[in-house]
Amino acid sequence: MKYVIGIDLGTSAVKVLLINQQGEVSGEVSKSYPLLTEKSGYSEQNPEEWVNKTIKALKELIAGFDGSSENIEGISFSGQMHGLVLLDKDHQVLRNAILWNDTRTTKQCQDIYELVGEDRLLTITKNPALEGFTLPKILWVKENEPSIFEKASTFLLPKDYLRYRLTSQIHSEYSDAAGTLLLNVGEKKWSSEICDAVGLDINLCPPLLESHDFVGTITPEIASQTGLSEATKVFAGGADNACGAIGSGILEEGKTLCSIGTSGVVLSYEESNDRDFQGKVHYFNHGKEDAFYTMGVTLAAGYSLSWFKDTFAANEDFDVMLHGLEDVPIGANGLLFTPYIVGERTPYADALIRGSFIGMDASHKRIDFARAVIEGITFSLNESIEIFSESRKNIDSIVSIGGGAKNETWLQIQADIFNAKIQKLSSEQGPGIGAAMLAAYGCGWYSSLKECADIFTQSVKIYEPIEENVKKYKELFSLYKLVYQQTKELNKKLSRFRK
Repeated sequence: MKYVIGIDLGTSAVKVLLINQQGEVSGEVSKSYPLLTEKSGYSEQNPEEWVNKTIKALKELIAGFDGSSENIEGISFSGQMHGLVLLDKDHQVLRNAILWNDTRTTKQCQDIYELVGEDRLLTITKNPALEGFTLPKILWVKENEPSIFEKASTFLLPKDYLRYRLTSQIHSEYSDAAGTLLLNVGEKKWSSEICDAVGLDINLCPPLLESHDFVGTITPEIASQTGLSEATKVFAGGADNACGAIGSGILEEGKTLCSIGTSGVVLSYEESNDRDFQGKVHYFNHGKEDAFYTMGVTLAAGYSLSWFKDTFAANEDFDVMLHGLEDVPIGANGLLFTPYIVGERTPYADALIRGSFIGMDASHKRIDFARAVIEGITFSLNESIEIFSESRKNIDSIVSIGGGAKNETWLQIQADIFNAKIQKLSSEQGPGIGAAMLAAYGCGWYSSLKECADIFTQSVKIYEPIEENVKKYKELFSLYKLVYQQTKELNKKLSRFRK
């Protein structure tokens, strides 16, 4: 039996999956690492943590594998998007990585609009200038840490840095590069026009590959540290959302994904790059060659629920905290939550907005608040679905993965709020599965990613929307949308009191 490994480099942990030719998960190891939040709005990580924890995870995975490491043919990657890793001419890391959920770069986003032009930026990159993207981070370092920037020779995205450390090869690939604001998404090349406009040397940008392209084999040092064979092939991999799409079978027109991890996304497959959403949702290159996807983002989806647990149920697991969720009526007994606890992305590109509980009552119990948090996260994701529907995209069936796919009640809430059939897969680890699929396709196991998906992805249950619930949630959704407008100015004034 042959195997591949999918490495999913997330925001809070790296997950390593061993998968056989039947698409079965034969081993799984996860290792967490800290988030560094020096100031409000700052979010960083030490790239060395990614490397050390990945090596430990691979070593543990191989130690528990009862076959020969020679039978593990390939490795590929999924990774958190947008993060900035700056390297000097010797490929040494110059500073901590600045992550996707860092919001310090509001000024730099405005600078990009002034230098490039808002319409021109949308034409080239298909995306607006938002704090989470990579280019604003580069410009922030250039402006605020000039001595560091002067030493910079290249930048990498997080999973590209990890792959470099495993192979000694410097590359990026299109699905991750699309989230930098430096890629011409339609032409699939770094934009010299944008680089010139903002004063960056285009040579700072690494060479580009397709997600399934062969990069090289692992280094002897990595083989020695992990127990893998030196012949193990390494493939480029993709952005976490692109890999989530691959691992969920979102590989043809009409397919839509809801993924609830730290952030939450609603992602829809696109055959071409000619649809115009006017920057309301993201438009990225897919991990599938010459395909695209559109995507709306809730910055703090699963993170909102994790925050709630850590704050109010620190010593309980999620199942205990959510016990009785199904008994709480729709609307959480008159309680609304907006998940803007780190700002918001879609449909409000607002770094200053913050979350709210609206309608708190002395009769509310903790489980009411938990239900309100879950409904609020889902309402936020529904705003992306609303944008897709308004552009005449038909969203009537959605694959759900991530934390939101682990709870039966939450899956039904998604069906009712989205007013769509929700498909639960046999494995909800879409990004890691997608990374493994890229390795399997790269190794030549299958003639296409679609053929691979037919083996690797299986639907195990369908949740149908309940008409009565749909009506109630439509009414609540209209109230939910009022909260942003009525708290926007208040949160802006409160921002000066934050640390």
